[in-house]
Amino acid sequence: MRLAYMGTPAFSVPVLAELLTAGHDVVAVYTRAPQPSGRGHHVTPSPVHRFAEDHGLDVHTPRSFKPKTERDIFHALNVDAAVVVAYGLILPQAVLDAPRYGCFNLHASLLPRWRGAAPIHRAIMAGDDQTGVQVMRMEAGLDTGPVLLSEIVEIKPEDTTGSLHDRLAQIGAQLMPRALAAVERGALIETPQAEQGVTYAEKITPAQSRIDWLRPAHEVDCHIRGLSPFPGAWFEAPTEKDPIRVKVLFSRLVDGSGAPGGILENDGRLIVACGDGAIELVRLQRAGKAVQEADVFLRGASLDVGRKL
Repeated sequence: MRLAYMGTPAFSVPVLAELLTAGHDVVAVYTRAPQPSGRGHHVTPSPVHRFAEDHGLDVHTPRSFKPKTERDIFHALNVDAAVVVAYGLILPQAVLDAPRYGCFNLHASLLPRWRGAAPIHRAIMAGDDQTGVQVMRMEAGLDTGPVLLSEIVEIKPEDTTGSLHDRLAQIGAQLMPRALAAVERGALIETPQAEQGVTYAEKITPAQSRIDWLRPAHEVDCHIRGLSPFPGAWFEAPTEKDPIRVKVLFSRLVDGSGAPGGILENDGRLIVACGDGAIELVRLQRAGKAVQEADVFLRGASLDVGRKL
């Protein structure tokens, strides 16, 4: 098929790679415009942008499809379909209607649960035991279109957003070519989404990243793993001067109880009491420092038993 591809983050790259391997003619790649990043605010192309350039694909980086010129450029591509994976721009109806077969989105949840921007984060943070990837036909609404293909994926107790992200990206990369082949044959059944069970995966705000030790341990654990590796759940550790901010990148549930936020053990393992139960902080990172396992982190931290985080 003659395709336009629209995606931006690392999650989108495996799908594009698989479409090329399957022999599709990707005539244009749309991705978000390069954004300043890092301490030096260097302008950095997106992962999809870099991959597309490395493979000699034509890259477009419009900041919006509101200008008629951008809509006309897309229409002139005369594509059979557009594949959209975490692109980040709203597509107006004129763009959705332009491809011969339509626009198809790969979404990392089991719709209608977790429509929106952060479905992987939110599924782990909510303690869901399963999620998935789905190919859907795009409509003007936010992730409201009918579902074409699905694959359910177990969320493991040790999963972080990072590990689940990588599994879903690879599964999605296999799912999209299957969906397009069935679309071309006219053999795919489109299933409307259920009207019940709709939830929204809102973007993560900085205020939501702070650990609340008053919550039960299982909720704190889900919170930590759901925000790992980015943006990272954090707490403040007391020092002789000002408190320091520490991110927690991995945790696990353990036996224990005490005042919420109180350190229960610090001898090679860092165990902290929650509102109900306790949690072991396994992998941590001080601001501006490398990620450390708890035993290494504790050598340079004055976190006595009984002290509250």
